[in-house]
Amino acid sequence: MGVVLDHVVVRSTDRRASARFFARLLGLRVEPPAGPFAPVRVDDGPTLDFDDRGPVLPGHYGFLVDDDTFDALLEVLAEDPGIRYGSGPGNGWDRRINTLAGGRGVYVGDPDGHSYEFFTARPA
Repeated sequence: MGVVLDHVVVRSTDRRASARFFARLLGLRVEPPAGPFAPVRVDDGPTLDFDDRGPVLPGHYGFLVDDDTFDALLEVLAEDPGIRYGSGPGNGWDRRINTLAGGRGVYVGDPDGHSYEFFTARPA
């Protein structure tokens, strides 16, 4: 089996709201509670386990996605002017995408200050 990432704990002020926010971005579902966590499974891989029991320390989470998923994400972003997103850390939340590494990418800010990066091509 080697090494397989199983889950990542994402601190939040409201675990259920944060899990719903993230799940909505990618058309995923929030799974039933797992102890104190609100988990969202990413494909057949790890879960992001949203947890509101401690201090929130904003993090950065990067996801390689296919073009169809990226297009669906752009639709969600276009529908909700309250979601902060942009082309890169140096550009703020400019509501644009980037074309780094020959693909498309976008950074999305969540209400707790986390940054989710979605890209269609992995940088070399």
